[in-house]
Amino acid sequence: MNWFTPALAAHVPALADRLGIELRIDRAVVALTFDDGPHPEGTPAVLEELARQGATATFFLVGEQVAQRPALAREIVAAGHEVGVHGFRHTLLLRRRVAAVTDDFDRAVDAIGEATGMRPQLYRPPYGILSSGALRQVRVRGWRPLLWSTWGRDWERRATPQSIARRATRGLRPGDVVLLHDSDAYSSADSWRRTAAALPSVLEAVAALRVPASSVTQST
Repeated sequence: MNWFTPALAAHVPALADRLGIELRIDRAVVALTFDDGPHPEGTPAVLEELARQGATATFFLVGEQVAQRPALAREIVAAGHEVGVHGFRHTLLLRRRVAAVTDDFDRAVDAIGEATGMRPQLYRPPYGILSSGALRQVRVRGWRPLLWSTWGRDWERRATPQSIARRATRGLRPGDVVLLHDSDAYSSADSWRRTAAALPSVLEAVAALRVPASSVTQST
């Protein structure tokens, strides 16, 4: 049971709290997060809209994507956004040997560090699913594990910009962590287009709360 218990954290807030895995943050902002990039089209589209609205975000990068597009990873940081670790390969952590997880984390940090000069302190597992072994490795490295409190389900084939914005902002309040994706590398084809089209509505909903749309840890 200990192996699988962290896997439930994304959907069981009380369990996440007991494990010290954050779903929300203690700041008067809405933290926008984007997973699975960088992507050659999706990431620039998202960056453009964030810049237009004066918003910042946290991008949880996949090492194998960074290795292919290091300049784009640098562009994220240069634009004032935060980066976190989403693994080197976007694979489920359950039942992966600790040695394999350790190697994956090392490769991801090396790829991100080489491309951006940053040593990320935030970690989000692929699919939001942790194992106890992976969580121990996260703790050993001093990383802050972060999941989310609301999501747009933008990876789904039938998602639309309207459904993404509606789901992502339903019951939105300060301190929420919003999960979106700037890449279709591990989801339905062209899903990033729908996310980019939904982003103005998401940012409008954040503005209505009179708090910033922000990265997780950087000051606004």
